[in-house]
Amino acid sequence: MPWVQIRLRTKKEFSDALDDLLLEQGAVSISYADAEDNPVLEPAPGETPIWPELIISALFDTEVDTDSILHTLEASGLPHSDLSIEALPDQDWERAWMDDFKPMRFGERLWICPSWLEPPEPDAINLMLDPGLAFGTGTHPTTALCLEWLDAHPPQDALVIDYGCGSGILAVAALKLGARHCWGVDIDPQALEATQANAEKNGIPSAHLSIAEPDDLPPVEADLLIANILSGPLVELAPAIKELVKPGGRLILSGILEGQAKNVLQAYAPWFNMQQPVLKDEWVRLEGQRI
Repeated sequence: MPWVQIRLRTKKEFSDALDDLLLEQGAVSISYADAEDNPVLEPAPGETPIWPELIISALFDTEVDTDSILHTLEASGLPHSDLSIEALPDQDWERAWMDDFKPMRFGERLWICPSWLEPPEPDAINLMLDPGLAFGTGTHPTTALCLEWLDAHPPQDALVIDYGCGSGILAVAALKLGARHCWGVDIDPQALEATQANAEKNGIPSAHLSIAEPDDLPPVEADLLIANILSGPLVELAPAIKELVKPGGRLILSGILEGQAKNVLQAYAPWFNMQQPVLKDEWVRLEGQRI
């Protein structure tokens, strides 16, 4: 059936009240979208992340009295802007959502493909990964920077730690590129479940992947540790992370804005020979080798 969509922009602190108001006016569904470029990279366990500025889209059936809804919105006094009303034709909404995701290549031979599509290069290294709640489907520059590095430096026979594994995309990529074993580490049990599920989806033997929360990680010394988290935690965790990398082992850090790179470099310099940052869309990747 066709629908009427009402869209408006607001701030995070008013989203719940506007959500309730629109539902009371007969909305059959509510969705949120980022109004600006404010990616949520690492939500805390159990947290439902909301952007500081967001777009609320509400769907109503075609019989709705839009004038009444607009009057109620104005009378509520809840701050909002950029309000629009649009008639939407009937369509297969699940298919429309799926059409937004296409295979992506990182480097020369590494592809991320939604499971409902055939890989464009069957003989390449193909990771079948669907969008999910845990961060990391390859669309963000921080993830892309790490995937491109892995493609250029296959971790053949290496013991790898994916610290802050999210969806497990980096762990699975490392294993598909020849790592002998990978530890997926995250503070969020949901992320660990996603990592395990995505490994199974990609045919990774269970013996090749282990998962753990940071406090449960046994003493290991990795040939390669990748941490795609945020600059603050990276700085705070530097003494702990260095203990997880063997002498001569490699370190890849991302989730860092260009202006934050200096602080992160300084935090790791006592234990790693750090290289100059690699930049992509204001985000950087740092690489180091354990002294």
